[in-house]
Amino acid sequence: MAKVKSKYVCQSCGYETAGYLGKCPECGSWGTFVEETDIPVIKDVQIPDNCPPMKLNEIEMNSEIRMSTNISEFDRVLGSGIVQGSLILIAGDPGIGKSTILLQTSGELCKNNKKVLYVSAEESAGQIKLRAERLGVKSDNLYIYPQTNLELIKKHIEEMKPDLVIVDSIQAVYTSAIQSSAGSVSQIRECCNTLMQIAKTQNISIIVIGHVTKEGNIAGPKVLEHMVDTVIQFEGDKYKSYRILRSIKNRFGNTSEVGIFEMGSKGLTEVINPSELFLKEYNQTQTPGSTIIVTSEGTRPLLVEIQALVGTTPYPAPRRVANGVDTGRVLQILAVLEKRIGLNLSKQDVYVNVIGGIDVNEPAADLGIALAIVTCVRDVVFDSHTAIVGEIGLSGEIRAVNHIERRITEAQKLGFKRIIIPAANEIQENIEGIEVIKVKKILEAITRGVKGNYDN
Repeated sequence: MAKVKSKYVCQSCGYETAGYLGKCPECGSWGTFVEETDIPVIKDVQIPDNCPPMKLNEIEMNSEIRMSTNISEFDRVLGSGIVQGSLILIAGDPGIGKSTILLQTSGELCKNNKKVLYVSAEESAGQIKLRAERLGVKSDNLYIYPQTNLELIKKHIEEMKPDLVIVDSIQAVYTSAIQSSAGSVSQIRECCNTLMQIAKTQNISIIVIGHVTKEGNIAGPKVLEHMVDTVIQFEGDKYKSYRILRSIKNRFGNTSEVGIFEMGSKGLTEVINPSELFLKEYNQTQTPGSTIIVTSEGTRPLLVEIQALVGTTPYPAPRRVANGVDTGRVLQILAVLEKRIGLNLSKQDVYVNVIGGIDVNEPAADLGIALAIVTCVRDVVFDSHTAIVGEIGLSGEIRAVNHIERRITEAQKLGFKRIIIPAANEIQENIEGIEVIKVKKILEAITRGVKGNYDN
């Protein structure tokens, strides 16, 4: 009998070593190595070839290649629906609503005579029944299967031939071919690989739910994100009722696309106009340090409020706190303001916050952040009917941004009278009902948008 060998695998990145290490040399994590059995490779195995090479012109496409979920915000993130034979990963914090939205999606698909198999590896059938009654999901085409063994799951998928399979969650499923416990790097990698083969060979769409670490990253090996076709992150503030569904990777649609939902007693409801949601508490009689920017998430423009607070600090090192925007980007904007317009912030605490809990990652928010800081320092009010968009260069110039027409149109729809944009942007069509102000430098944007005298 061959000797059973073991190896130590980092549960954060999948790095393998023959002996235990306290710190992973690949990702730098401490105490993440777990001993796993090294399964010997069986040679000379006959593998059936069910899909021989085909000529491109001979490949026939199914006319119904996408399944609509009847949830427009979810379809937007997926790229107009679920592609047949695709493997989708949805990850998010505990209790954010991953199981809720997938159970609602299952109910909508069953209304279109689609067969759905919901594999629950963490909850019993009774628990799912309680959630389904609360959400109003009732269908004879929805099958609930509480199971953690991958071989049994695969058997029922082959027998039932469902249109969609939901696995909740991939960290709780295990295969008997590997001796390590469920949730380990080897188990997640092997289970995901098996599900991918089922999806591609049998043309069955599969959605798997994934856990996240305390840092917010998807738990398991990085290869997990490379194996799947689509990676969707479920985000949201636990103190707020709305949720954001964000596409991180999508082979069949746009990346960075977002869908907005609101969590209620009967599940998640779509937010058709998210800009109105983020500006719901926006006060037209503003205070200094508040501006409205037009950010773009995928193909969707969003209007969000940026607030800044600047105050003198009694401590030697002033604080720089950013919530919803990159701290490094804020530090760069502060350096430009000090150098190009002479704004001394060396002894001031600076706090920047995006209202609503959404994360704004694009540089087009630079000008709005800068104007919020300037108006707070000078104690003047920025025009509440003016929206802002623009990237700031290190020399103080305002650089062009993408999708400018969409941003202008969205601002006009929400009743804004003016919008400040970079002078380098060329507008192909004239949009009525809103004045477009083009600026080249930060100081020009300040003088055009601030109420009152900047020099006071």
